Amino acid sequence: MSRRDTIELERLRVATLWDEGHAPRRSSTVLFAHGAELDFDSEFMRALAGLLAERGFDVLRFRYPYMERRERDGRKFPPDRMPVLEDAHFRVLATLRERIGAGRILLAGKSMGARVSTHLAAKGADASGLVLCGYPLHPAGKPDEERREHFPAIVQPALFLQGTRDPLCDLVKLERALATYGGRATVHVVDDADHGFEVPKRAGRSRAEVLGSLADAVAAWEASAFPD
Repeated sequence: MSRRDTIELERLRVATLWDEGHAPRRSSTVLFAHGAELDFDSEFMRALAGLLAERGFDVLRFRYPYMERRERDGRKFPPDRMPVLEDAHFRVLATLRERIGAGRILLAGKSMGARVSTHLAAKGADASGLVLCGYPLHPAGKPDEERREHFPAIVQPALFLQGTRDPLCDLVKLERALATYGGRATVHVVDDADHGFEVPKRAGRSRAEVLGSLADAVAAWEASAFPD
């Protein structure tokens, strides 16, 4: 079961959810950031965090400031600008580092959270790798507006989890973009999945099977990228 808590970050109060890894525990802790519209306790975030915990990962989820305001005021606020998102994310990362000491940290995120994670990595964040769920390479319907200018500055290994029906990530363009990536990038493709990793009934796979395959891919990649 997830353990709910808050982090006080110098006039910023951030809600967190902690999922403790099952035995045998892995050496990596996952800092998992939510997307623009899905909160940290949304079905996707909750399910994948639990599945990663079952595979031995400690997982920390947190809320960005604008989502905290939504929760507090009961009104919808747009996502904060990138510098605000980065600042909150950096500070949560620093708090996690204090909590776990010298352990390995993986920056993970869904959509917008994945994008912010890559920005932190490009700026030298204290993290060993990236797990990017539905990286939004470009806005829907605007495939030429690619969000990859910072890729050459990222040295950490990354796992991109992408669906073939994701309107925010043309896979051919992603392959070309990753030719400029500074570290080692691996792409795990989920056939028939959209941006939320939903698949049509004709695909013959349940939601649980799809999400389980994502967790398995993360576990296999982590074991390969960081052999202890």
